[in-house]
Amino acid sequence: EVQLVESGGGLVQPGGSLRLSCAASGFTFSSSVMSWVRQAPGKGLETISAISDGGDITKYADSAKGRFTISRDNAKNTLNLQMNSLKPEDTAVYYCAKMNYGVESWGQGTQVTVSS
Repeated sequence: EVQLVESGGGLVQPGGSLRLSCAASGFTFSSSVMSWVRQAPGKGLETISAISDGGDITKYADSAKGRFTISRDNAKNTLNLQMNSLKPEDTAVYYCAKMNYGVESWGQGTQVTVSS
């Protein structure tokens, strides 16, 4: 059974930083493309970043470029998202997702709130 458990969310002021982590189990993590997906209040899902199975290829949505960094540790089955220069519009529930020509599985999410 695929399990994805996100952590690291919280309340942060504009301009601040947060580091999200996702602990993966139940599948071969090192062979899986992974992503971070978010859903802002009243909006649809947005894939903000993805990383190849080996970690050598990363992609970002325009909203995340230059501010967010995705990474993974295949030895620890962990996916990370470093978020800097956070803006109020980054407020959302952030999900770790296993990709397979689209989102195949996702976790319960972690809330990120950017507010002064």
